[in-house]
Amino acid sequence: MKFVLAPYNGSLPQLAYNPYSWSKTTSIILLDSPVGTGFSYARDVEGYHDIGDFSFSMHVLIFLNKWFTDHPHYQSNPFFVGGSSYAGKMSPIIAQHISQEIELGKQPKINLKGYVVGNPVTGSDYDDNFRVPYAHGVGIISDQLYEAAIRNCKGSYIRPTDKMCARVLNTFQNLVSEIDVSQILGVNCIRGMLTHRFLSEEYIQLSDPSPEQPTLDCFSYRYYLCNIWANDDSTREALGVKRIAMLV
Repeated sequence: MKFVLAPYNGSLPQLAYNPYSWSKTTSIILLDSPVGTGFSYARDVEGYHDIGDFSFSMHVLIFLNKWFTDHPHYQSNPFFVGGSSYAGKMSPIIAQHISQEIELGKQPKINLKGYVVGNPVTGSDYDDNFRVPYAHGVGIISDQLYEAAIRNCKGSYIRPTDKMCARVLNTFQNLVSEIDVSQILGVNCIRGMLTHRFLSEEYIQLSDPSPEQPTLDCFSYRYYLCNIWANDDSTREALGVKRIAMLV
């Protein structure tokens, strides 16, 4: 299914059949993880304090073992771990856990075939440092600016200590702020979810449950519709999502 991309009129966003869905050829489990994301929750406050990479990966492994135990007829199916962005960082770790359990002969035996990552996070020093050569490679910045960055920053494009390097990176940031770095060929829209300040490496998560509405031609418009759809009582009832008190 996919959202009908139409101007929001205050009612529940409509869904339409997607003839190109991956589910036509594969069975997909979409897992809200770590705890607190999506519809996932912990039974007590302590559960939200243990959400590091290791616990994240182990919680997924526990879930998979329980799921395959309850659905043994799927155990012979070829299995891939998939994730994008930060989840892309976790996919190889989860696959490694599964592989280790297979070697130890543990049950249920998952028919692991590999993992799939989409634009995965690796680490800020790697991800942020590659933005300048990437921007040059796809034609966002000029040869002159790229050469100035190489000359003054010596290949290090985060936490500049050189005055000229900082000036070049400020120029770079002003240029890339004019585009949506996730959709470089699309319209630059209000994301409503994440603000990234390049030079200071500050990540600010906005907790507003009602993000500002983007225009219809924005790629993020479907995220806006998803936020409304997922928070509707009828949606939660249809999906069997429990209503719980907020833990603080």
